[in-house]
Amino acid sequence: MLIVGAIVVKWVSLYPDWIERNYTYGIYPVIAKVQRFLLGWIPFSIGDIFYLFLILVLVFRVVKFFRLLLQRKLNRVYFAAALQQFIFLILFVYVFFNVLWGLNYNRVGIAQQLELKVQKYSTEDLDTLVNLLHDHLNYQAGFINEQSRDSFHRKSALFSGAAQAFASAAPQFTFLKYTPKSVKPSLYSYIGNYLGFQGYYNPFSGEAQVNTYTPASLHPFVATHEIAHQLGYAKENEANFAGFLACRTHPSPVFKYSVYFDMYNYASRELARRDTALYRHYQQNLHPQVITDIEEYRSYLRKYRNPLETVMTWGYGHFLKANNQPSGFETYSEVVAWLIAYYKKYGKEVI
Repeated sequence: MLIVGAIVVKWVSLYPDWIERNYTYGIYPVIAKVQRFLLGWIPFSIGDIFYLFLILVLVFRVVKFFRLLLQRKLNRVYFAAALQQFIFLILFVYVFFNVLWGLNYNRVGIAQQLELKVQKYSTEDLDTLVNLLHDHLNYQAGFINEQSRDSFHRKSALFSGAAQAFASAAPQFTFLKYTPKSVKPSLYSYIGNYLGFQGYYNPFSGEAQVNTYTPASLHPFVATHEIAHQLGYAKENEANFAGFLACRTHPSPVFKYSVYFDMYNYASRELARRDTALYRHYQQNLHPQVITDIEEYRSYLRKYRNPLETVMTWGYGHFLKANNQPSGFETYSEVVAWLIAYYKKYGKEVI
């Protein structure tokens, strides 16, 4: 049965229009709302506990394997059963991952919803975007102080604020309507610093998790990025763009600052590859608050840099490539092309 399910999933994934119409806006919203209704009210992540259970089971099986190996009790029957269980597990995860959420990787997506033509852009286009983001970032930085940021140090305030971002954007972008909510701090936030993740979505529980041990400037945008995943924007560039649309309409300057901080970093890094002099010009004219936050972020990355993070980034990059994102980990940065397509169609004021 699982084999048939895997074949059907693969076949359906070849038809983005069908997925957009029948899965993303048909089956998936029902699944997502039921998940969030059942688990969203629980203050801690059930999905994280489930992952811990799987890790313990794996450790148990590995210990059992080596015990049998030392006792010389391994035989063909054991290996045949182990192979059968392994194949069953792979098929089970593949089918249910896609049924519960993963088919969204193959949808038409937000480009069609906004009638955007996302394509290669010139350095001049990029310079225009960086200039817009730079100005907005500096402006919002003027409203940032410890008191305004401290109001979101409480996790409940941060996550409610993230939900409010989508409520603010929904009148203009109906596809960003978000209810019920389910955003939580990851139980593995500290470990996540070493693994290199700022947040993640659990398709098996419908919960969005945020690594709350990262610099505070990142938290608001990361929370909205993960909510975008909950709404069916599976690709990382689309989740970034949906998070941008939500955050820029938020009444709080903390949320606006966070999204412009993130978008500016993506766009300016790309500009640095193309025109170092232009990049330095923008960097030298940043608000002191932005410079402080950039240095804090760089210090954070240096502090937790380790070989395991490199391996995890490599593995996740290949996971993204296997799920219709050929650029791998660089897919996050592709939001730059979306922003350029957006302002070129609707005007610079939309940035």
